[in-house]
Amino acid sequence: MAGHTIVCGLDPLGLRIVEELHGFGEPMIVLDTKPDPRLAAVVEGWGIPYRQIGASIPNALLDAGIATADAVVCAHAEDVVNLELALFARSARADVRVVVRLANEVVRGAVAADNSPGAVLNVADLAAPSVVDACLRKTTHRISIAGRECFVTTAQLESDTTLRQAFGDLGPIAITRGVENPYAGDVVACPPRDTEMAKGDWAALIGTADELHQHGLAPEHHAFAHLHIRPPRRRNPFARFRIAVVDLWQDVDPNFFRAMAAMLTLMAASTLILRYTYNQPGMSYVDAWYFTVETIATVGYGDFNFIDQPSFLRIFAIFLMVCGIANTAVLVAFLSDLLVSRRIAHTAGRRRARTMKDHVLIVGLGVFGIRVAADLISRGKEVVVIESNTDHRHLAAAEELDVPVVFGNATLREDLAAAGVTRASAVAVLTSNEMVNIEVGLVVRTMLGERWTERAGIPGVPVVLRVFDLPLGQVVAQRFGFKNVRSTVELSAPWFIGAAEGLDVMATFSVWQQSFMVGAVSVQAGSVLAGTRLLDLSAATRVVAIAHAATGETEHNPRRESRLHPGDVAYLIGPYAEIMAVLRLGRAPRAGADSGFEHAESL
Repeated sequence: MAGHTIVCGLDPLGLRIVEELHGFGEPMIVLDTKPDPRLAAVVEGWGIPYRQIGASIPNALLDAGIATADAVVCAHAEDVVNLELALFARSARADVRVVVRLANEVVRGAVAADNSPGAVLNVADLAAPSVVDACLRKTTHRISIAGRECFVTTAQLESDTTLRQAFGDLGPIAITRGVENPYAGDVVACPPRDTEMAKGDWAALIGTADELHQHGLAPEHHAFAHLHIRPPRRRNPFARFRIAVVDLWQDVDPNFFRAMAAMLTLMAASTLILRYTYNQPGMSYVDAWYFTVETIATVGYGDFNFIDQPSFLRIFAIFLMVCGIANTAVLVAFLSDLLVSRRIAHTAGRRRARTMKDHVLIVGLGVFGIRVAADLISRGKEVVVIESNTDHRHLAAAEELDVPVVFGNATLREDLAAAGVTRASAVAVLTSNEMVNIEVGLVVRTMLGERWTERAGIPGVPVVLRVFDLPLGQVVAQRFGFKNVRSTVELSAPWFIGAAEGLDVMATFSVWQQSFMVGAVSVQAGSVLAGTRLLDLSAATRVVAIAHAATGETEHNPRRESRLHPGDVAYLIGPYAEIMAVLRLGRAPRAGADSGFEHAESL
């Protein structure tokens, strides 16, 4: 096999990379260290060779044909495996494209410094902006295309009309019909401008700021753009004292109160016994209480003693001293635990969260969660994180960002309440478990109550769910009404595929539940695109600009009758599978390859 791609790692991201490259007709070999039989069966069902990496990574790469491969994609879930694969691949071939997935920032920078040709990518970096925008209720995406700032925004149609009549020459990126919640509808990508639309339908459009303004769509156009986040109000001293008392009450070990109850019971019983049985002289209640405390503390002042008292009272004194000392030791132990144990660190996040308002609540302190938190803080938002692992490796990063961490189970209402979910301005559920994310999202929906949806001009709280499988995310959105389901795989896979293919991927973003990509294609002589009219390209893509090599000028919003010529650079937007197919068509075919790349028939 020659001119093939070696894909290493078969988690959801790796599987999507393999699936798309297979759809392009790209020859591949898949490697993995711990094969999942279910995923391996899928790959083998596509007729793709699948091999397990043994003890020697260099031998695995040699057996996979790195000597004749075009690219190596290191998409394993573990950084150390990807690093080893990338280093051995680069040492074996200096000219092979090596695309490596690395989350560690320091290692990523070191590898990127000497990894040409290829790319070093971090899934969190690629997908986090979409989550941050959703948390901030941003429906506008800023994209730089051919030296011009463009914006993608959404609008709801107010009457029956066509896209051209409603929005002129603005480029329609997507539409969805007949639903109040556009996130639950079927998205039609890049429809013609003459498409008939009904009142209440939704459209996503691209244009410059001036073009959007002409149609009443500001770049940051949103029904709630006028809203601003108020900083937390400073509470008066009495409110702070009450919160401090509540914090102390909730932080103390529950067994402390049992021990305290036992001590009070012992003191009350002793006070009554001494009051009615102590002789010469008799005791008042105050004297009996005083002597009880004196006895428990084993402090003898000589004013009271048991020397001339009945034998049963002296035996009771022995019992009182032993039980009192033991109970005192237990109480001191609980107080020490409260003051000097790790409980202080574990409850610090809860204490801070109780005083916060209009913050963003993030569930999951993984690589993705900490990146989203950092981006939100850089935009002036306060963040609270819920994490179940008290020894998580990103706790130091959270402390550096000054992010309070609430340790607990986010599927439990009491832990979500401790993190201030009912006071939050947004919730991002970003754990690595899809089912946990969906469960947490449903619990959050219940706790938010009326704040879940828009009411009386007040926006609902955006709840962002992380999923890996986009079809699952679409079903969840339709069934449960979630408006912000993000697939990290859909947002990051195009970058890996584009880098592996040597294509120019410029940006990815989400419109409702559909992932879109911006790409640039250089039309090579002898390629399928040379001489092709835009009208003949896939209907699911939109060419937003053409840099003409012959004239040196850039044509924005080109007409469908415009043609592409060798040397031109076309800038396209659309679903990434369609964009990838068009980008590949801009290359001159390899010797012995099908000049149509199997996708020409669809153009």
